[in-house]
Amino acid sequence: MKVIETGFDGLVILEPNVIEDPRGYFMESYRHDVLKSSGIDLHFIQDNQSKSRRGVLRGLHYQNAPYPQTKLVRVLSGEILDVVVDLRKEKPTFGQSFSIQLSGENKKQLLVPRGFAHGFLVLSEAAEILYKCDEFYHPEAEGGIMYNDPALKINWGMSEKDLILSQRDQHHPILENAIFNF
Repeated sequence: MKVIETGFDGLVILEPNVIEDPRGYFMESYRHDVLKSSGIDLHFIQDNQSKSRRGVLRGLHYQNAPYPQTKLVRVLSGEILDVVVDLRKEKPTFGQSFSIQLSGENKKQLLVPRGFAHGFLVLSEAAEILYKCDEFYHPEAEGGIMYNDPALKINWGMSEKDLILSQRDQHHPILENAIFNF
């Protein structure tokens, strides 16, 4: 498994070694020792899985202290644009976004450390997403940022009229007005 730096402290892309043959493929999707040798020592305690159709945008979500989450995000089938925003005020990348296409085909994963808002847009007809978390979900700690905050300059690559959002995701504050503490 390759660990690829992104330019954001702690935000890395994991690229598994995929072994394919006429029967299909095999890969190790997670290896604690490989991450630990790269300076990443995590203990995941919850897996979440979702399925969404084309145009569904979920995010940008985070959990505040004392329950912030690190997430390891991968796509089982389909394709998404995965987007994160750095909310760590002490970092030079504060307020900047990073995006990557994750798919069942490319099998890349994104390790999103605590202190980031996270969201994704489904690009294929449908997509199944699985992400590991190092903290349980706590609704009282949840927060969010408006996906189309002009200050973030996120190019979702899809027309606004084609996006499908939850009521909650339509009403998050912009970054400037968001409450977060990591």
